[in-house]
Amino acid sequence: MYIESLSLLQFKNYREAGLSFIPGINCFTGNNGTGKTNLLDAIYYLSFCKSFTNTADTQNILFDKDFFVIQGQYQLNESREELYCGVKRGQKKVFKRNKKEYERLADHIGLFPLVLIYPGDVQLVAGGSEDRRKFLDGVISQYDKEYLQSLLDYNKALAQRNVLLKQFAEKRYFDEASLEIWDNQLIIHGKYIHGVRKAFFDNFRPVFADNYHKLSGNKEVTGIEYESQLNESQPEELLLYARKKDRAMLHTTTGIHKDNLVFLLNGQPLKKFGSQGQQKTYVIALKLAQFHFIKQLKKRNPILLFDDIFDKLDPRRVALLIEMVSKGNFGQVFISDTHAQRLEQILMDSEINSRVFQVNDGQIAHFSDTRK
Repeated sequence: MYIESLSLLQFKNYREAGLSFIPGINCFTGNNGTGKTNLLDAIYYLSFCKSFTNTADTQNILFDKDFFVIQGQYQLNESREELYCGVKRGQKKVFKRNKKEYERLADHIGLFPLVLIYPGDVQLVAGGSEDRRKFLDGVISQYDKEYLQSLLDYNKALAQRNVLLKQFAEKRYFDEASLEIWDNQLIIHGKYIHGVRKAFFDNFRPVFADNYHKLSGNKEVTGIEYESQLNESQPEELLLYARKKDRAMLHTTTGIHKDNLVFLLNGQPLKKFGSQGQQKTYVIALKLAQFHFIKQLKKRNPILLFDDIFDKLDPRRVALLIEMVSKGNFGQVFISDTHAQRLEQILMDSEINSRVFQVNDGQIAHFSDTRK
C-alpha cells in the first residue's frame, strides 16, 4: 500500500498544492515553519480522519478561508483508491472513500494504516499515563474494530457515570440502580479491553526489544510493564469498593481508564534513569515495533511518517535509521527535516531510491530524485 498523490486546498498554510510520490522514501526539507509538518499532517488526516497537531478541524483551515479539502490517490492491493476529507466552518466534516461518504468515521480507521514518529512522542516517556494509554489504544484500534468500538462505549459510559456522580452531589440524593446501569457497561467493556491489552503486550514486547537492539547497537535490556487495577481484581469488585470514594471525588476512580505503562531499561524506570538519547531511541523503537506489529496483522506495510525527529540523534544513528527503513520490509516512508544537505547526502551515500521536496512558505519550490 502506498499513496501516489496528494492534493491540498486551503489546508493550513497551503492555498493549493499537488504532489506525486514514489513508493519508497519521500522527504520534505526546508526551514522551520515553512509547511513540512503540514504535508505530513495531511497524509495523517487521510488515515485517521483527524490532525495530529490540532484537535479542532477548523483550526486547520487556511486563515480567513471557509473550508479546506485534502485528497489522496492510493494503491491498495493492486487497486486504486481515492480518499477525500473536507471541512467547512459550521458544518459536519465530510470523509469519503471512492466518492462514498462514511456514516461513521470509526469505520475508516485501520483501512489505510499509518505510523507517525514526531517530537511530541517524547511525552510517551515524560508525560502522564494518559499519553501512554493513547499510544496503546492507537496501535490496537488500527487492527481491532471491536476493541475500538468497546473503547468508545466504555468512555461514553464513564462520562455518563461521572455526570451522575456530580448530580448526586448537587441534588443531595443517591440512586444505586441508576449508577449500576453504567457500572454494568464499565464492567463488560472494561474486561474486554483489559484482556486485549494484556494479550497485545505479550506479543509486542519481543518485537520492541528487537527494534531497540538494532537502533542502539548495545546490550541494554528493555522491558515494558502493563499496570492495571484489573490485573489483580475484577472490575465489579473495584467499582463496589470505590463507590464511597467516587461519590466524594465526583468521578470514577477505578477501571481501565487508570491503566499505565512502565518503560524499563536495565531494570530501572526509563523516565527517571534514562538519558535523553536512550529515551529518544526507546520511543523510536516503540513506534517501529508498532509498525511491524500492525504490518503482521494487516498483511500490508503501514505508511511511515518521520516528522523532524533527527535533531537529537547523531549522524551515525540517523544513517542507521534511514538504512533500516529503506529496506524492503518497510515500504513507503515520509521524512521532514530542516537539514537538507545532511539528509540528501545520507540518501546518496546509502544509494537509496528517494524523492526530496524543497518546501518554502506553503509552496513546493522543487523536487529531485535520487536513484540507486
